[in-house]
Amino acid sequence: MNQVRLPFIAKLTLTLISIILIGFLARIGKTVLAPLFFSVLMALLFLPFANMLERRLRFSRVISTFCSLLVMLVVISGLVYFFSIQLSDFAQDFPVLKEQVAKSFAQLQTWVSKTFNLNIERQAGYINQGLEKLLSSTALILSFTVSMFSSTLAFFAFSALFFIFILNYRRVLYGFVTSLFHQQHFARVNDAISEIQKIIKEYISGLFIQIIFVSILTAILLTVLGVKYAILLAVLTGLLNVIPYIGIIFSSLIACLISFATGGNHTLFVLLGYLGIHAIDGNLILPLVVGSKVKINALFTFIGLLIGEELWGISGMFLSIPFLAILKIIFERVDGLEPYGKVLGEEQKPRRARRRYKITKNITLEEKE
Repeated sequence: MNQVRLPFIAKLTLTLISIILIGFLARIGKTVLAPLFFSVLMALLFLPFANMLERRLRFSRVISTFCSLLVMLVVISGLVYFFSIQLSDFAQDFPVLKEQVAKSFAQLQTWVSKTFNLNIERQAGYINQGLEKLLSSTALILSFTVSMFSSTLAFFAFSALFFIFILNYRRVLYGFVTSLFHQQHFARVNDAISEIQKIIKEYISGLFIQIIFVSILTAILLTVLGVKYAILLAVLTGLLNVIPYIGIIFSSLIACLISFATGGNHTLFVLLGYLGIHAIDGNLILPLVVGSKVKINALFTFIGLLIGEELWGISGMFLSIPFLAILKIIFERVDGLEPYGKVLGEEQKPRRARRRYKITKNITLEEKE
């Protein structure tokens, strides 16, 4: 059968139209698509647990699905409870924090005026006025918090429902995907699906381990320096660190602001400590628990974050990185799409021996490929 060869300009036009239509559908369907994609990731993560319940404990698929859901809800509820307790303490200290912020900025303005002989009274007035408006707009902050809380509840409610359906009907979905291809390609498609599932599962579990390690290191740093809300800032840093580059910058700015606002003289040490944690994470933790198979380069990471935020908001920023990782894995295994997989990844370096770290006599950590 003769294949129709389109001119380059026609291919480019069709590609751009397809991208625009996909982006438009993703934008208008964000209420459904964002929790759907999140539930797919969670289903891949809990799939081995559900299979273990069915094979070893002889649970039915429905019971294993609800057991997996129960474990996921316990973890999420623990995080929600933790943040609610920490944020309630923060809300009680908000008036005091407001006074400390104004006092600290006044001291900073006095120091700058004496050190550099600059007349900054007018500029200081504008800064104080803007700061007062920001900190005194409690109604705006409350409405934003209520709106964010309600949207988060809706997100997790839809995610829980999708999680149940995906795990319960996983064999039907698997059969649908494999039936889309010809019979002679079944072995290749099956191997590709198994490899994608394995890599994504390792990637997601690696991200959770990375969150735990970064949170522990940050908690130790802030506790030693005596920064207030150390545990809250540590967990927030671990979660935001999922967003490459931007997450650690944003969390370090928050920690430095809290340190400065509470009158601490260790703001510079907080910043240096965050730089050290970022270096340890990028050179030690990330290669060990995540590896380089799904590592996305900085350019497309930044583009993905911007597009994700534009389409799905905050949840889109968190989900954009796993989405790019899945695209990279698929592109690298589909004929004709290999260049797209390569451009998403890091520059290929000469193959070197993987690093090993001996923890104890019987425990050795080896860098992932």
